[in-house]
Amino acid sequence: MERSFYTIAKTSLILVYLVIVAGAVVRMTGSGMGCPDWPKCFGYYVPPTDIETLEWQPNRDFKKGQVIIVQETLQVAKTDFRTNTTFNSANWALYTKHDYAKFNVWHTWIEYINRLVGALAGLATLVMAVISFRFWKRRKKITFLSWFIVLGMGFQAWLGATVVYSLLAPVRITLHMLMALVIVGAILYVMHMVSDNKDNFIFGKTFRSLVLFSLLLTFVQVALGTQVRQYVDEQAKLMGEYAKDQWLLSPTLNFYIHRSFSILVLIINAAIYWQTRKNNWKLPATSWIMVLIGFEVLSGILMYYVDFPFGSQPIHLVLASILFGLQFYLFLKVYSPKMAKNSL
Repeated sequence: MERSFYTIAKTSLILVYLVIVAGAVVRMTGSGMGCPDWPKCFGYYVPPTDIETLEWQPNRDFKKGQVIIVQETLQVAKTDFRTNTTFNSANWALYTKHDYAKFNVWHTWIEYINRLVGALAGLATLVMAVISFRFWKRRKKITFLSWFIVLGMGFQAWLGATVVYSLLAPVRITLHMLMALVIVGAILYVMHMVSDNKDNFIFGKTFRSLVLFSLLLTFVQVALGTQVRQYVDEQAKLMGEYAKDQWLLSPTLNFYIHRSFSILVLIINAAIYWQTRKNNWKLPATSWIMVLIGFEVLSGILMYYVDFPFGSQPIHLVLASILFGLQFYLFLKVYSPKMAKNSL
């Protein structure tokens, strides 16, 4: 039973990470408003592939909730009807959640695929939660946490809707990203509880504190990074794609904190890696963490000194989310009750 449940939880984790990847692609391509409404896209379950679908036409059937673009506004069909030879505003209601009324087929379908992957991840976590009732009599914590993940996915979907309605407000984008990391951590915790932990190492208090500090530091780094990314997006809109070398000439304080903390992240995790090697602890996660930090630093250098080469920003974000997952996995390993020790 534990093995099959573990497989389902692992599938959920992979899908959640695919959502993070898809979200990074959405931001890289500027497709966040590709679907201006939620949960549908221009009022359709499957979005349009050309602008004609979103234009008023005579003698055409419309369903309630379908959207058209009229004079740079979104108009929503009030009910099912068929158009006459002239436009009748009485059949339409102005979309009031925001005033963004543009269509780009690539942006629309990139955002739509992002939502599809999110729906698959939500379905996977729901299946995991339903099956978790098998543990109810013996380990209620697994069931409670599994349903917490489902609620978290629901909250995440709601956050995604508010991001769209707010026209990509920076604070909501940050919350959206951090909530994704909370969900990743919760799924990893469930996987840890049902896995066979055969390690017999005993870790000292100092080492465990370093692991916890590195985890919290990465969480803060991701939050700061999303704020820096938002600043870069604003500069890109202001100056244009051909002025990439100007985007970070006058960065905000968050940028300097984010850059300085990256040095601290490297030092702390290098200390963790050194302790692991010194004591011959079999914790391969520490090696992968150092590799990821190396690529994180490299991608950060490329963005700053090589003027944001294509793909560097989403890669930087995805690597950070994977890094957090590995650090949380390591945290669970060293904070297992039977591995705790009060001495150094």
